[in-house]
Amino acid sequence: MPKMKTHSSLKDRFKITGTGKVKRFKAFRNHLLSGKSARQKRVLATQPLMAAGDVRRLKQGLGNLK
Repeated sequence: MPKMKTHSSLKDRFKITGTGKVKRFKAFRNHLLSGKSARQKRVLATQPLMAAGDVRRLKQGLGNLK
């Protein structure tokens, strides 16, 4: 059986914490930032944890990430 590969796009979009939880990035933080308030940019900069149901779907694609 061949090795299980990590999905390349998921590798950049999610991070695994030390305890095994999955952190994600928020949308609307890439461009057109001059029109957004400082508060909005600060809130968008946080990295929330993924919901448990979504993590179960991601586990196969994030297989090799620790």
